[in-house]
Amino acid sequence: MTVDNEEQTAGHEPEPDDDVEATPASKASRLDEEGDVAADYLEELLDIADIDGDIDIEVRSGRTYISIVSEDASDTGLSSLVGRDGEVLEALQELTRLSVLTATDARSRLVLDVDGYRDRRGRELTKIAQDAVEKVRETGEDMALAPMSAYERKIVHDVVADLGFLSESEGEGQARHIVISPSDD
Repeated sequence: MTVDNEEQTAGHEPEPDDDVEATPASKASRLDEEGDVAADYLEELLDIADIDGDIDIEVRSGRTYISIVSEDASDTGLSSLVGRDGEVLEALQELTRLSVLTATDARSRLVLDVDGYRDRRGRELTKIAQDAVEKVRETGEDMALAPMSAYERKIVHDVVADLGFLSESEGEGQARHIVISPSDD
């Protein structure tokens, strides 16, 4: 005999070990722990690589943001942590997330920035999206952008939506890119 899941759980009080929605206080505590673990990992990495940098941790919008910055503008050590087109930064972010997962048994959505790269790239992506929307507006035809990371695609999708146009990610892996279309309106 089978019983619907709703019937099985009707009147069931959650046990302490049950998966329940985290309270705001416990989520904030988890994000603080995530930031601390990530900062420890990154500090050790900076020490091993003999790179000077300060680590800033910020929690906003339910996410931990970690920035590695240098007070010395002439210090080029941090640029090696960004790499060409942010490839090293993306890899370092994934390694940092794995470090958090190993220490806390919880997946992390932390965002790592090095020397303001993500802010600069965000401004570039906003300009790219605005220019592409203008071209789609003029021609009425879809326009494909160059491949980019998931984080970068999210920024472009948000800009395109704010401008009243449609965007969709297409392709797979390293070839995943955005196609911008005129709105249906």
